[in-house]
Amino acid sequence: MRRAIALSLRGIREGRGFPFGAVVVRDGVVVAEAFNTVTSDNDPTAHAEMNAIRAASTKLGTFTLEGCDIYTSCEPCPMCLAAIYWSRLDRIFYANRHQDAGEIGFSDDHIYREIDLPMEERSIPMIRLLEDEAAVAFREWDEKPDKLTY
Repeated sequence: MRRAIALSLRGIREGRGFPFGAVVVRDGVVVAEAFNTVTSDNDPTAHAEMNAIRAASTKLGTFTLEGCDIYTSCEPCPMCLAAIYWSRLDRIFYANRHQDAGEIGFSDDHIYREIDLPMEERSIPMIRLLEDEAAVAFREWDEKPDKLTY
């Protein structure tokens, strides 16, 4: 956890992002580490957890991080939490709470509220198009005999 906190400081001190750091660990060994690089990468998804998950997956050569834990300097936002679940990390250790982040201008409460709303009530319109054409890929995947399971 101290390394994740140190990374959060490094990112802001180098002017490369916001005050968040993350470390992926397997069997007590650091697999990957990262800090937030949203501003320096011009990438709104370049949160510390996302960067650490990408680096760990690349290093381990797998899309699943079962057997690994993540240490993050702050409770993960909804995007990062979803990525943690998708990557199948075993545990999340965190320091600051999301409420603490909100107090310094990083509130994600609006996202949690949006997720609970029916699609037609969300602030960003969701419009379905070409569902019949898109269904072809899903049918083909469903029938693919050598597919990887996720």
